Amino acid sequence: MKSAHFLIAQKETDIRKSFLGSYIAYIDGRKAASIKDFHEQIAAAMQFPDYSGKNLDDLDEMLNDLEWIDEQKVIIYIDHSAEWLSREKSEEKILAVIDMLDATAEDWKWLDEEEEGISRKELNIVFQDSPRIKALLQEQEIPFSIFS
Repeated sequence: MKSAHFLIAQKETDIRKSFLGSYIAYIDGRKAASIKDFHEQIAAAMQFPDYSGKNLDDLDEMLNDLEWIDEQKVIIYIDHSAEWLSREKSEEKILAVIDMLDATAEDWKWLDEEEEGISRKELNIVFQDSPRIKALLQEQEIPFSIFS
């Protein structure tokens, strides 16, 4: 069984205290109710370079790069997760985003710095606790831990 890259937390202050020295990208789920809005939110929160595109393939490419982030540990924190991607009509699209985040976090875990010439990162995705998020992760059989 692979390790959990997804965490469920009660509040943002818990994350900020526990991950001191980490790069924390804050996403307000209320402002990321569609995939387009999510892309805009994450691009701003993670300070994507100007050349980044606006679709899921581009998002995947940016999250697999992160060379502009100095910190080794990168946290994507999605607050108000019950509203995150809530305007997307297709659950398949929502699950595709979750799968992409999971695969990217797993890829970082196995990066061989010597071969790639890239500084290794640890990517974790933290959601504010909501039954909807837990159900989506369970549906995809993606392991997650409760952060306390």
